[in-house]
Amino acid sequence: MFDNIYVQVGLAVTVLVVAFAFVKGDEPERIAGAIFVLVVVASLVTPDSGPAARWGPIGWDLILAAVFGGLAWHSRRTWLIWALAFQSLIVTGHILVLADIRPPGDAFAAVNNMANYGLLISLAVGTFWAWQERRAAGLET
Repeated sequence: MFDNIYVQVGLAVTVLVVAFAFVKGDEPERIAGAIFVLVVVASLVTPDSGPAARWGPIGWDLILAAVFGGLAWHSRRTWLIWALAFQSLIVTGHILVLADIRPPGDAFAAVNNMANYGLLISLAVGTFWAWQERRAAGLET
């Protein structure tokens, strides 16, 4: 599973960003980081349904999109809109596979990977902004 350098770098980036969100983020950042990690782990342990649509990851990605949508609805954080947009790209890729409009496998994987990195970048930027807002308000030294 973690046999090549690309997966290891992606895992390292994920761990660093989520740890940053837990340590320096506010409630929306912590919730988003926790749900992101739970969805990644759940997608890894969900059994594969064969070459057709992968129902487990589709469901988990829909749940993650719903959580980002709910957080964006109840929070004034703009990074959540970006995270929802990147997660929507992933869900759209799943919908294309379900609709039998099969994109090339490499393109599908590239969009998923880049959207996940975009989601992590938006989480990191949102955490940084929340941390700086608390410092500016004098709530943190």
